[in-house]
Amino acid sequence: MMADLGLRSYQEEVVERALQGENIIIWLPTGGGKTRAAVYVAKRHLETTPQAKVVVLVNKVQLVDQHYTKEFKPYLGRDYTLMAVSGESEEKDFFGPVVKKSDVVICTAQILYNALINMEEAKHVELSDITLLIIDECHDTHKDSVYNKVMAFYVERKLKREQPLPQILGLTASPGSGGAKILEKAVDHVLEICANLDSAIVSTKIYVSELKQNVPRPVKTFDIVEKRLEDPFGDHLKCMMEMIHEYMNVPPDVTLRECGTQEYEADVVILEQRGVREGNRLLAQCALHLREYNDALLINDTLRMMDAYRSLEEFYKFITATDGTDFFLVGLFQENQVELQKQARDSRYENPKMGKLESTLLQRFGPSVNSKGILFSKTRKSIHCLNDWVLHNKALQEAGIKPAILTGAGNGGTYMTQNKQADTIRNFRDNTVNLLISTSVAEEGLDIPECNLVVRYGLLTNEIAQQQASGRARARDSQYSVVAEKGGKEVKRELINESLEELTKKAIAKVQEMSVREFRTKETLQSRWRSEAWKEFC
Repeated sequence: MMADLGLRSYQEEVVERALQGENIIIWLPTGGGKTRAAVYVAKRHLETTPQAKVVVLVNKVQLVDQHYTKEFKPYLGRDYTLMAVSGESEEKDFFGPVVKKSDVVICTAQILYNALINMEEAKHVELSDITLLIIDECHDTHKDSVYNKVMAFYVERKLKREQPLPQILGLTASPGSGGAKILEKAVDHVLEICANLDSAIVSTKIYVSELKQNVPRPVKTFDIVEKRLEDPFGDHLKCMMEMIHEYMNVPPDVTLRECGTQEYEADVVILEQRGVREGNRLLAQCALHLREYNDALLINDTLRMMDAYRSLEEFYKFITATDGTDFFLVGLFQENQVELQKQARDSRYENPKMGKLESTLLQRFGPSVNSKGILFSKTRKSIHCLNDWVLHNKALQEAGIKPAILTGAGNGGTYMTQNKQADTIRNFRDNTVNLLISTSVAEEGLDIPECNLVVRYGLLTNEIAQQQASGRARARDSQYSVVAEKGGKEVKRELINESLEELTKKAIAKVQEMSVREFRTKETLQSRWRSEAWKEFC
């Protein structure tokens, strides 16, 4: 029967304990087929469990339809009633009856959580109504995440032995180290995730070689550039910021850190809030403008000088002077505008990272080369700038690069609708687009075709995000590139993440080596502590 779903041997291995009714976290790398394995467990559960009810939780709205259409419906739709419910579905308002009438419900975790706390008959659901709860990307079951809020109900009821509870099946590519730097603490983190999900963690032991063969890891390269020796444009911005510092008369109890850093941005945000709170418009407005200058410096460090200049130009386009503070701030920009624009156009001082990014892309793309790539960057603003750069770069256009932007779904001009997301991924699949320029939204979950190039550009993330991004480069002989400045934060973070990835593997191995008694003792202690921590909440 496993052949119906085409499971590989390593997938058969990791579902074995779940088929016996145990609570299990399946740990397989991105592209390893975790969801397909979960579909098989759901199928067997429905076949063998009286009055079976399967609920699949996801942490992104777009994954509801994706899991329904691509995974669960094709294999279960003939024999069972399936329903996909998200915040955009009318069914969310009648979630109680939907669960009662369906065999399988795929929904966002927020939908289920709302149903657990809502006592209206049409909307309420009890955990005892569910016999199998599948939690996708279950490494998010920590702190105040909605997954953890759902599991808080579960743990509380289990400890009180109040009612029947569903079997739990978690899916993850990495539980992470939880910020731990030593093995003992990383083991504690993995145990905490296990306790939060009341589950043991399983991975393939017998079929590791088959897994590696079917989910090959990309070749990793550090494409490093030297720091630019001169930066007249950036220096000019810093001089203007110093003039604003003097004008605003920074309070003596305030220390502003280095301009052009995230730390400085945090400082001026606090300063702006203080100005608003104290009714000090001079302080608030100067801090607001300083944040824009700092943003321009950050853009200048990652993108083109002209992108940084345009961000300031766009900001001042909508500023109307109403008092002396405004006249000073607007006047300062206008007095320096021509010189800033001239400096931004001086190619001698252009950001060397852009040149390195260009050469990295050209190594994989060409007129007669069929490549697919994802370029990850931090902000929506940066990916829009990078998309514009690719479209107007002669060498990249001659190489046949066809870019498209991919951002998270939401409201507002910088977000994408779910339909637009789906269209972009469809275009990527059929080669109308061959380079996705994306925020972190493409790191996990979305059904994106395998790539032979993944580039991380101007990113500082944890080891989970790094592994998920790397997992997108699943084509044979693929490359995972980090384009960064020599000795910069990105390189340091990447190396730390590599160490944390290895630490996580060792921690999982330690947990798996524990005797059943030792594991259950440690897990129960974690659960009891967690239950106390959530008692007020529940």
